Order: sequence, then C-alpha cells, then structure tokens
Amino acid sequence: MAHETNELHEAACWKLLQDVKDPEIPVISMVEMGMIHDVRVDSGVAHVEVLPTFVGCPALEIMKNNITEKLVEVEGISEVHVHFVYDPPWTSDRIALDARDKLRSFGIAPPPLDFKPGDVWKVTCPYCDSPYTQLENLFGPAACRSILYCRHCKNPFEALKPIYSGD
Repeated sequence: MAHETNELHEAACWKLLQDVKDPEIPVISMVEMGMIHDVRVDSGVAHVEVLPTFVGCPALEIMKNNITEKLVEVEGISEVHVHFVYDPPWTSDRIALDARDKLRSFGIAPPPLDFKPGDVWKVTCPYCDSPYTQLENLFGPAACRSILYCRHCKNPFEALKPIYSGD
C-alpha cells in the first residue's frame, strides 16, 4: 500500500515538474531540458535529483526554490529535498525533441543532436534557418550559451552549446 502511494506521489511530482521552467529560458521546463534525473517519494518526503547543465551554474538556488515551491502543492508531500548531482553528467542530448522547437521560437538555437568530439559545431539561425552564421562570442549570458550572428537575416542570437557525455 505504501509503495503504491509513493508511486502516485511520484507521478504527481513529475506532472507538476513539467511546469517548473528553466530559470534562464522561461519557455522550456527543467523536465524538457532533461535536468530532472530522478524523483523518489518516501513517507511523504520527495527527493528530486537535478542535473545542472554546468558545474557552478548560478541559478541552482532558484531551481531548488522553484522545485520546492511547486512540489509542496502535492497532497501528502510534507518535505522536498532537492539534490544536485553530476553523475551522470547532463548532456545536450537530454533535451526533448519538441523542446528544441521551443528554444528556436525563443530565439535560441538548440544544440545539434548526437554531437561528438571532433564534430564541427554547425549552427543555423533560429529566426530564418540560415546556415550562414558566425560565432561572435563563445561566452554568452550563461555558461551554457554562446552568442552568434546570422549573416543572412542580420540578427544576433544565442545558441545552446553542445555538451557531450563522453560515452
């Protein structure tokens, strides 16, 4: 009986976590970004494992607070513990396919699928889909993004950096 209750609570947590947005990209949830690694509920205590996109991400405390605020809405959850884990490491392949379109609509080019070391990072413009882009600054507003410029539509834009797991 307790096992079934925990599973119901876990399912409710996963559903609510779909509404917890990435603090730096408000059109995409942390679940869609592949940052929520695991959710366990035991005796009314929710344990959430989060994979940050980068070690030292400045938004960790915001993520923790947003997750906690959302999950205390689940009836039967008395405590929420958010744990940041780095094994396995987050990779850009964890981003959901439909979330990549949301990134484009927000003006951020998603990272390529199945990127491997040695691959050339080819970025198409999220505004006009042109491949004629150039890297302006490897360091964007966040460690996980770079600033590029489209030579076709003349728009600057951000691109999420491809992160490879090493597998």
